[in-house]
Order: sequence, then C-alpha cells, then structure tokens
Amino acid sequence: MQFKHPEILWALLLLLIPIIVHLFQLRRFKKTPFTNVKMLQKVVAESQKSKSIKKWFLLFTRLLLFTALILAFAQPFFANKTALQEKETVIYVDNSFSMQAKNGNTSLLENAVQELLKNVPQDQKINLFTNDKTFANTSFKTIQNEVLTIEFSSQQLLLNEIELKAATLFSKNENTIKNLIVISDFQNFKIKDTLLGNSDIQLHLIQQKANEVSNIAIDSIYVSQETEQNMELNAVLSSTEDIENAPISVFNEDQLIAKTSAIFDKNKKAIVTFSLPANKTILGKITLTDNGLEYDNQFYFSLNKKDNIKVLVVSNEDANFLKRIFTEDEFDLTITTLNNLNYSIIENQNLIILNDLETIPESLQQALLSFSKNNGTLTIIPSQNSNVASYNFFLRNFNTSLTQRFNSIQEITTINFNHPLFTNVFENKVTNFQYPKTTYFWQLKTKATNILSYANGKPFLVGEKGFYLFTASLNGSNTFKNSPLIVPTFYKMGLESLQREQLYKAIGTKNNLDISVQLSKDDILKIAKKDFEFIPQQQPYANKVVLSFTENPKEDGNYEVKKEKNILKHISFNYPRTESRLEFTTIDNFKASSKQASISNLFETLQKDDRIRELWKWFVILALVFALIEIGIQKYLK
Repeated sequence: MQFKHPEILWALLLLLIPIIVHLFQLRRFKKTPFTNVKMLQKVVAESQKSKSIKKWFLLFTRLLLFTALILAFAQPFFANKTALQEKETVIYVDNSFSMQAKNGNTSLLENAVQELLKNVPQDQKINLFTNDKTFANTSFKTIQNEVLTIEFSSQQLLLNEIELKAATLFSKNENTIKNLIVISDFQNFKIKDTLLGNSDIQLHLIQQKANEVSNIAIDSIYVSQETEQNMELNAVLSSTEDIENAPISVFNEDQLIAKTSAIFDKNKKAIVTFSLPANKTILGKITLTDNGLEYDNQFYFSLNKKDNIKVLVVSNEDANFLKRIFTEDEFDLTITTLNNLNYSIIENQNLIILNDLETIPESLQQALLSFSKNNGTLTIIPSQNSNVASYNFFLRNFNTSLTQRFNSIQEITTINFNHPLFTNVFENKVTNFQYPKTTYFWQLKTKATNILSYANGKPFLVGEKGFYLFTASLNGSNTFKNSPLIVPTFYKMGLESLQREQLYKAIGTKNNLDISVQLSKDDILKIAKKDFEFIPQQQPYANKVVLSFTENPKEDGNYEVKKEKNILKHISFNYPRTESRLEFTTIDNFKASSKQASISNLFETLQKDDRIRELWKWFVILALVFALIEIGIQKYLK
C-alpha cells in the first residue's frame, strides 16, 4: 500500500494522547469498607469493573477512528510499480499504399486513425509520426484535424528506421517509461532489418489486417513495336488472386481512346496491347477498376512528338540521294564537304554519315569519338580509294579494320531480317528480289554483325546500334543507291539515332531528363501540373539542359516542362509498385513487449497497468463505522 500524502502519517503519534489520558483515568484508589456497607462491597466492585471495560472499548474505538481518519487524509492506494512512473508515448502510423486495403467499408489507415482518436486521451502528450509527417510533443486535441486528413504515401520506413526516428522523439530522461506503438500491416518487403535493439523502449506492435487480400495492379508499360504511322503500347498487369479478366481503358487526357479486357494466365499475369498513333503528343493514362488498392489502378505515360532528327553528311561526292530519304518533315539534313565542315555542329547531331572520304583527319576522328561516346550514331561509307591506315586508325575504336580490296562484281543477296535495324520493316521475309550490285568491296576484320551480305557471304553492311559500316562506296557503278533497300536501311539508322524518351519515370528514385533547349543566364525550367509547380535541379549545357528529380514530385500524373509560359515537353511520373503484392509477415516473428490485433486492446492493457486503486474512501467509511460503534458503546454498554 502506498500513500499520496505520507507526511500526514506523522499525525498517528497524536494517538499517544488519548492513551496517556486513559491510563490516568485508570489509577486505583484504596477503599475502606464500613460495617454498614459491607454487604454492598461486591456490587460496587462489579460496577467498577464494568466501567473499566467500557473505557477500554472506548479507547480502542477512538484510536481506530482517528487512525482511519488520518489514513484517509494520507490517501492510501494500491498500484503497480510502474503506475506512478512518468511515461512517454511515441506512435508510428503506417500510411503506405498497402494500408489502402479495406477492413469493412474503410481503409486500414482510416480505421487506425479512428481507433487512436477513441482510445488515446485527448489531452495526453504524445509524439506521432508517419512515413512522411511528424507531430512532436502534442496532443490529439491539437492535431485531430490533421490526423484525420493523413494521406497515403509512396514512402515506406523500414523497422530499424522507425526505431531511429522514435529515438529522436523520446527524451533523454532515463527514469521515464518509453512506449513505442507501431501500427502497420507489416507487409513482407518492409521487414529487412533486425527489429528494435533499444532495450529502453517498450515496443508494442499492432497489426492491421484486411478482411480481403485481393488486388489487381498495372505494373509497367512499354513500346513493343513502332512504325512511321503507328506504335504498339503494351501494359503489364498482375493479380494477387486467380481471375479470368479485368476491363482496362486508355485515355488521352480526359478522352477515351481505347478499351479492352486483360486476360490473365496461370501465373496471374496479363499483357494488353494498344495501338496508338506514332509521332503524336499523347498525355496518357491507363485505368482499371478493382476492389483492392487504389494507387495502382492508374498508370500515367507521355508520348511527345519527336524532335526532328539532326543528320550531318560529310561527303566529297554527290550525296543528294540522301535528301529523298531524310525529308524535312522528320529530319534536319546538313550536307557539307570535308573542307567546309564546321566542327562546332558535330556535338548537336544525332546521325553523322561519312560518305566516300578518302581519309579521316585526326581532328575529325577526335570529334567523332566524342560524338559516339555521347550516344551519337555514326555511319561510314568508305571510298574506293580510301587511305587504309587512316581508316584503321579510327576504326580500331570499334574493333574493326579494313584488310584488302577485292575488285569483282558482287550481288547483295542476303538480308539479316533478325537485325534490330530491320525489325518491323518487312511484312514478309523476301528472298527473291532485284539484287543490287557492286564492282568492288573491302574485306573486313570485325566482330560486328552482318546486316546485308553478298552472295559469297562477305558483308556489304555490318554494325550494331550506334555504328554502321559499308564495305563499298554507294557512288559510281554501285546500284544499291537505286535499290528499294536503301530507303529502309538509312531511314531506320536515322530513327534509331534519336531514341524515344521514356514513357514514364518512377517517383522516389533519382531520374534525369535531357531537354534540347538553350537557356540564357537567368532562365530556368519549371515542372507544372495544374496549380502545382516546382523547380527541379537543372544543369545547363551548350545544347541541352539536364533535369534531375529527387524529392519532387510526390504525386503521380502527367506534368509539363515549361520555360516561362512555353510548354517544351510532357513528362509522366508513377508510384513504384512495391506495395501491390499484399504479402504480410506475422508479428509473432518479432520480440516485443506486447503484440495486439487491435488498438483498443493495447490501450486497455496499458490502462490496467497504470490503474491506481484509491483506498481513502474506505477509510472514511471505516471511521464512520467506528464513530457509530462509539455511540453504541456509550449508549448501550453500562
């Protein structure tokens, strides 16, 4: 038993006063009997004995009465050892996207917030934090409105990160009890580190569970095929349950442009293909409807109209045949002789063609190597009278060399239809066509793949993405220049030299975006979406600006890249799909002070541990009982 005011117990010493008084009243007096009262001696003795017993009863009753009153004023109580110890409470509420799962008609996050508001005293000092917000040293009465509007976040703290964050919110007072309450669904991917090694913290785990674990997600999208007129866009879907199909739609802004049904296989995967117009600006959004999580039911993408591809032809021979291929609507074609070449424009090109040069000057070699390392595409058409030493000095950078020239008529008979350069170019594999002819060819030493070959198996065109080499000139008696093959060959080289921009970027990861624009000293680029606008990190270069995205944006959607009021491009962001799996770990795997299935159970337990049973009322009642006993003794005991 403990006392709220133990100093009052010193009043018990006052009980010595009635004891001393009573002892004085019990002093014996010697009586001398007289003859005429001798017969009454026995009666008098018996009366004196009764009075003595009555006084003892009164003494004990009064002592107990005063003792009960003194104890009542000292306010005794029963409590656990920790009940009177100062306590600190830090609450972590998981607001990741997996908490969108439903329990009843509301999400797990909404249920958790409502339970906290019901069970935590409104005026109790607490610290509360989520994956992206912190409320320090406050009360629910103060932050109620903000807590009720907590939004879901793409961020997710690991459990050791939760401990580190909580440690900053607890005080350094070693005499306080520190309760950390973790409220989460404990999805599998979050459990990556040893949980909570701080012995000073009392850990309480509360696992939120949905009544149905089912979800369909749009995982990713990609372009599978692209022609001059159309492109095929594939969407990859996944499901946590075995289902047959799900409706899926594609919008360009608010306009519905396609709708179909996703058919799932035995692996719970589906791939849906949409045909969209090529080289057209589309602010896309793919949507589906299911009863699971909401954040992965839409997927944003942007298709920007391609910039004109910049092609530079350095030629000492007639190269006007390339004008019929690289037309003005898609290409910016520049044809120049070697002597008139402006080296400063090389770094701005996408495709450079060296046509029929006898030698490659060292200064040009250095510029072309820098251009190639920056993902530029280089095509070389050697002259019949090429300086082998000059060419090989440059071609060694591509593990290729010219060996010797063979002067004989050869037909170009073989097309490598599997080479990326000819992907989706031919509807059928043509084997019988009007074969182009050359009167000579250079034999090569190379590991590059054959693209077009002669009848004798020797290559006419070799290369991979970014580097192509012909083995004969296209001028003179070479008939390839007049063959239908020349158009798809050079056209695809041009298309591949400027890659389509990424359809989307993931929020929360470091992303870079190149914008082909020149900025003056005080100009900046902004990213905007409706009323929201921010300035990303940006590094200007001579012919472009590199944008870097780290902390922003935090919301998915289609955004505009703006220079002042001019829209330069569109860019899309999507949340990572790591929350869509809905695979959970039971909290039984972790060491904790308590593990609960509901918030109310935890706070009932904590309240029981902190309960104080006050006894002062019982001592007041006991004092009244002793007062009544005294009255009874006075009245009825003679």
